[in-house]
Amino acid sequence: MKRYRNLVVANWKMNPESIEEAKRIFGSIKKNAEKLKNIDVVICPPFVFLENLAKDKRPKNLYLGVQDIFHQTKGAFTGEVSAEMVRNTGAQYVIVGHSERRAAGETNEIVNRKITVAFESGLLPILCVGEKERDRDGNHLEFLKTQIKECLIGLHKKYLVGITVAYEPIWAIGKSYKESMSPTDIHETTLFIKKIIGEYFGRDIANSIHILYGGSVEVENAGAIIKLGNVEGFLVGHASLVAEEFGEILKVADAKR
Repeated sequence: MKRYRNLVVANWKMNPESIEEAKRIFGSIKKNAEKLKNIDVVICPPFVFLENLAKDKRPKNLYLGVQDIFHQTKGAFTGEVSAEMVRNTGAQYVIVGHSERRAAGETNEIVNRKITVAFESGLLPILCVGEKERDRDGNHLEFLKTQIKECLIGLHKKYLVGITVAYEPIWAIGKSYKESMSPTDIHETTLFIKKIIGEYFGRDIANSIHILYGGSVEVENAGAIIKLGNVEGFLVGHASLVAEEFGEILKVADAKR
């Protein structure tokens, strides 16, 4: 299963507190998604809400995903959730390698294994990459290069074709749009990401990948990023929990293919 339309992913993180609130937000997003013509939308709620939300009827361009999976398929792993469990709920996407998971100790090797089990279970992984800080000497580019190589090395070519990469500069996460990355810098970085993938995995793979941007995506900067940033959608955090604001971001993304 490959994706060819632009994509906006909502990462709800550890929110909201109740299923009632989750349903309210989800219901508002459904109404907005029904009006979209050019993009797909993925909602990644906490695991405890997933099956309940999956029961709701939704438009064809609205999908469910999860924020993480375990890198083993089954076994005595207390508290973990496998890719197969997720797939059986009806979810189709999974965020892999988010900076908050990496901060808790997740390595590139583990991310690589998660991507593999996701594909093998029929899920579409969204690989997160991003530097902690930018520097004039370009060390952050080496950091990105290592992440990309180690997270994707060894994957079968059939999985690499059309894979989705979410570029999230860690230093921009949680800040206001005024402190976010400029569209020009985003564009340059996405070109670098494709260049690195081309060097390691082939130009055909590099030309097929889909790059999203995350890191303080708000209504105020979404238009400029989608127009000038050389991306095909967004990975949205806190703004995705505010139905009205997220709806406006979806409209912006839908207007520009």
